[in-house]
Amino acid sequence: MAQLRQDYALFTQRNVAVIAVGPESVYKFKTYWDENDLPFIGLADPEQTAARRYEQEINLFKLGRMPAQIIIDKGGIVRYAHYSNSMSDIPHNEEILAVIDEIAGES
Repeated sequence: MAQLRQDYALFTQRNVAVIAVGPESVYKFKTYWDENDLPFIGLADPEQTAARRYEQEINLFKLGRMPAQIIIDKGGIVRYAHYSNSMSDIPHNEEILAVIDEIAGES
């Protein structure tokens, strides 16, 4: 989340909405968002609805839902998906921003 907050302006400059989805309850999500003053949308997904829709892996041996970064265009088409094996496998913002720029250049 800190990584996203750090470069949030770079995402909004590209007209991108950042949505963080997690398995926690609405209460825990709201509390975390309030405590950390996060500028982007947080979506509680305790029933795993979004995780199933986007085929996000849940690995109980690695403490639950594995990180995923998914870019969906304005038409609802998944344009990029990265499924991490751990928290250390999350792409840097520069990589994600480069993909966004590439997609924007196609339109």
